[in-house]
Amino acid sequence: MLPAHPLSGKRVVLGVTGGIAAYKAAVLLRELQKIGADVRCVMTPSALRFLGRDTMSALTRQPVPSDVFPDDADISESWSRHIHWAEWADLVLIAPCTANTLAKITHGHSDNMVTSLVLAARCPVFLCPTMDGGMYEAPATRMNRELAKELGFQLIEPDHGYLASGLEDTGRLPEPHEIISRLAGFPGFTDYKPLLGKKVTVTAGPTREYADAVRFISNPSSGKMGVAMAVAARDLGAEVTLIHGKLSVPVPAGVSAVPIISAGDLFEAVKAQHEVTDIFIMAAAVSDFRPKQRALHKVKKEGAAMNIELEPTPDSLKWLGENRLDHQILIGFAMETENLIPSATEKRKKKKADYIVANSISGDASGFETDENEVHLIGPLGEPASYKGSKEDVAFSVLRAVFGNEVERG
Repeated sequence: MLPAHPLSGKRVVLGVTGGIAAYKAAVLLRELQKIGADVRCVMTPSALRFLGRDTMSALTRQPVPSDVFPDDADISESWSRHIHWAEWADLVLIAPCTANTLAKITHGHSDNMVTSLVLAARCPVFLCPTMDGGMYEAPATRMNRELAKELGFQLIEPDHGYLASGLEDTGRLPEPHEIISRLAGFPGFTDYKPLLGKKVTVTAGPTREYADAVRFISNPSSGKMGVAMAVAARDLGAEVTLIHGKLSVPVPAGVSAVPIISAGDLFEAVKAQHEVTDIFIMAAAVSDFRPKQRALHKVKKEGAAMNIELEPTPDSLKWLGENRLDHQILIGFAMETENLIPSATEKRKKKKADYIVANSISGDASGFETDENEVHLIGPLGEPASYKGSKEDVAFSVLRAVFGNEVERG
């Protein structure tokens, strides 16, 4: 049985403001309920133009106020609701948060139920700025975003993509699973820390195997999945070392970084961490072969040999399986274009790993360089478990699954 989601049992007030993305709020509310959160909803008057009050009231089984002093209710029961709900909440989430509401919140306005509740809140408040790209990058909005951070609000930045205006730009409300993943990673909510006191080494990104001074064999790995695994391990309490090739994303805060170039470099770095690591997560995209001879200078086109003799690179995962300490857990990764599950299952046995995270690189929505992934977690306890979503969400799900079960090596 998996441990409860970090937001299970949390009391959430979802604030919805008047942007076209308000229609997503109903799905977000349901997803929060599915993971065990107790959700209430408040809306701005403008939000009611995009999403019906009755819809959200039916889902929450609670009233959905928009004005502090509603005309159609007993004022003696409702005028202080923003105070009582603010005291009740473990977190407040404003999604979507329009430019107008962002400006009001950062300057202390309280002219509707959403802004009044935020002003009264004593719990963490998360804002999802959602608007057209020009509005998002406007100087006033940039200033308000920075001011919101200074005031202690948690910002969940918008996605880049197709907007209601028809433009491609930054300003989209992230998908519900992405928002929930960000909430779950907040230190105050991640009570479930199975890796507390553990030392975790994660490998990420591509290796480069040079043939001469400028040319090398490599792959398109961005390192995003490995970095996501490092973040998830960190947020679950671990002390994390990230051994990485060239990354397209920054090294996350709170993680020790060991940069490498080649598979040989990675092998030496892994061996250096061997004695002090409890859990290895081998997500790097390692070149299996390297040129047998490397020229120290750039080889000229004229007179150059047309064949490069290759040799195998050191196999860090195999070495770890063969030299595993009794307390260590080993999680490998496998990327395939065909026969994914059988190949990954065989790899787990051959490399003596506890788990293999398998994903195909044949589709557009998973694999190299994408922000999304779909993986299959293969272990000794039965059929593969599948996870799909942002790489951050997938990483968290994988680690929760692994450390929610007793690891049995087979």
